[in-house]
Amino acid sequence: MPISTGLKKKLSIYPCNVSAGTISVDKSKTPFEAMINPASYKHQLKIDYSTKKSLGQSSAEPKFSAISPEVLSLPELVLDGTGVVALIGMESVQTLVERLLSVIYVYEGDKHEPNHVRLLWGSFIFFGRAESISIDYTLFKPSGEPLRAKVQMSFVGWMSKEEDTLRANTSSPDLSHLVEVKVGDTLPLLCSRIYNDSSYYREVARINNLTNFRNLEPGMQLRFPPLV
Repeated sequence: MPISTGLKKKLSIYPCNVSAGTISVDKSKTPFEAMINPASYKHQLKIDYSTKKSLGQSSAEPKFSAISPEVLSLPELVLDGTGVVALIGMESVQTLVERLLSVIYVYEGDKHEPNHVRLLWGSFIFFGRAESISIDYTLFKPSGEPLRAKVQMSFVGWMSKEEDTLRANTSSPDLSHLVEVKVGDTLPLLCSRIYNDSSYYREVARINNLTNFRNLEPGMQLRFPPLV
């Protein structure tokens, strides 16, 4: 079994550029590297469901709506200014905090917003933006200058417009639809297909000003609004 050599890989946070729907590391800027790797991180993935109930239903079956952006949480990142941790050189805690914030938080004048970032730790890669930052100062010099800080951070994932479109449910009942009637289509059937509930046919008939919804003519356009 081969023996691994070299220093342990550190969590690194790189500022990024977003252009034409793609994201890339901004090589003109310096990334932030953790002094001590976090003991844990939480990677949250979430799926949104619609629970719209029909009249008379006691409960509603959850129906897929969309995939939410991923969230990465770092419960504790230690910044040490005592010199105990640093292998080469030493920076004050205040300098370390400023360097971290310059990457993930500080407003960029040319972009008119904070940076998008890439978090890299071993084989784990996460693209996103800082959502919340909390800094807890825990050790001080007699002068009051902080010697240690614990930083909690959460990042919301970045997704290209193309990926967002692919992940979105284009037949969601929360979107408007313009449907061309085909031979054999009925209004209850179309409502069942779009809303998974045929009982909405009267409301759709009213919105489309249909006086005789039982006789739909092939080729006519019907609007199916979002459910509210």
